[in-house]
Amino acid sequence: MIAGVGQVEQRVDAHLARPPIALFADAARRADDDAGGGLLARTDVVAGVHIVSWPVADPGAAVARELGLDARHTVASTVGGNSPQLLVNEMAARIVKGDCDVVLVGAAESMHARWRARREPRVHLDWPDYGSVPCSDVLGDDRAPNNPVELAHGALAPLHVYPLLETALRAAAERDVDDHQRHIGALWSHFASVAAANPHAWSRQAYSPEEIAWPGPDNRMVVAPYTKRMCANIDVDQGAALLLCSYEAARAAGVPDDRLVFLHAGADAHDHWFVTERPSLARSIAIGACVNGALGASGLTVDDVARFDLYSCFPSAVQLAMASIGIAGPAGGDSRPLTVTGGLAFAGGPVNNYATHGIAAMVEALRADPGSVGVTTALGWYATKHSAGVWSTDPPSDGYRRVDPAVTQA
Repeated sequence: MIAGVGQVEQRVDAHLARPPIALFADAARRADDDAGGGLLARTDVVAGVHIVSWPVADPGAAVARELGLDARHTVASTVGGNSPQLLVNEMAARIVKGDCDVVLVGAAESMHARWRARREPRVHLDWPDYGSVPCSDVLGDDRAPNNPVELAHGALAPLHVYPLLETALRAAAERDVDDHQRHIGALWSHFASVAAANPHAWSRQAYSPEEIAWPGPDNRMVVAPYTKRMCANIDVDQGAALLLCSYEAARAAGVPDDRLVFLHAGADAHDHWFVTERPSLARSIAIGACVNGALGASGLTVDDVARFDLYSCFPSAVQLAMASIGIAGPAGGDSRPLTVTGGLAFAGGPVNNYATHGIAAMVEALRADPGSVGVTTALGWYATKHSAGVWSTDPPSDGYRRVDPAVTQA
């Protein structure tokens, strides 16, 4: 279960900015406050998501030192936006097995500060060197994301590949360019409206579909068909942390019952690893396998879900998830939220750690709607690696279940 969540942001001049580990520690303290205090000190494992803006060999060890925690073990993730949910799924399984009792999961990025420091007049960031000893327990698939054919044609980053997936989705839907642009503008307007009400969102401005879909002076075309407002925004300084624990640990720490949100099931899988070898660029089999597998393990169906937080680096990622899971979204008459944060374009996309923010926001949304069910998804690379979780304030009747990754993958 999750007993406490914390999110932080910093919006200061570069010379005043703090490094990611300091933000991670701030988020952890907020998570402890959220749980009522007293739980963070009981942490025996710290699981850190891979940090990009100020690389740290073992983020868990670094933040444990920052917080003065006597954690006996650390875990790290590989690169990938699926990492937070993957860590949560695995750490929950270890708690159930009795391998650990309280786990701090999270990370932070100070990308906004790094990029501002490079501008003239340049600012020297005198941030700590957190050591070069790597974490010995690393979760995630660290295979290279591209094959030689993709490398030869410059398909080197998500910004190069997701527009191709978008074009494939447009073709499959038999829409012309303008119709599809209006379609994804309306989808992203839904996300922006959620971010506008999210106190932790980096951008809290609601935009109309037209303001998102079409280029303008402050909304350049980045890679067709994506304008700036359609792209994940990694130019943020944000941190988020989660306190996972056993029910016994929560009771011992005096966590109020109304703070507890239970992870019913989690699942992980990947699509065909290289995007050029997939049977279709307009489908993602693995997202549906993860979500429907986790729901099935919880004794639920997609109709039982009150809200989603679908990983939303680009519109194509959300559309792939909707089709794979089997949800229509606002345009299809389904009023259930697709995001509880506003997504990576508006709430913020702190590289690999967005899903920690998504889970934190889901916990808060479920506390406000006791007994309802929420689903969080996370993905890495080019809609390649996927993880999902099913959440509720009601405890699972048979305890947490991590779907066997081999079964989901098959």
